[in-house]
Amino acid sequence: MFAVIRTGGKQYRVTPNAVLKVEKLEAEAGSTITFTDVLAVGGEAGLTLGGPTVPGATVTATVIAQDRLDKIIIFKKRRRQNSRRRNGHRQHVTVLRVSEINAA
Repeated sequence: MFAVIRTGGKQYRVTPNAVLKVEKLEAEAGSTITFTDVLAVGGEAGLTLGGPTVPGATVTATVIAQDRLDKIIIFKKRRRQNSRRRNGHRQHVTVLRVSEINAA
């Protein structure tokens, strides 16, 4: 069974027991989060597409940790003007483990 959820402006295809990193959510490690923004649910019975969401479907996940991704380098250069800027950024993410997909 799988589901497609939307969080943080992005869509994720999740399966039970899957670990995924999403945009930072306000939750502590060990707590549970329920996503009601389920766009599609699929399994042995077939695929159910929402318009835009599947009514009554939920995905429950447990927060493993609040983490940061690897550093990316932002390098800006204006040619022939001796102007360079180097900057780094680490995005904050929430690490989740999907525990249950409910396709009411």
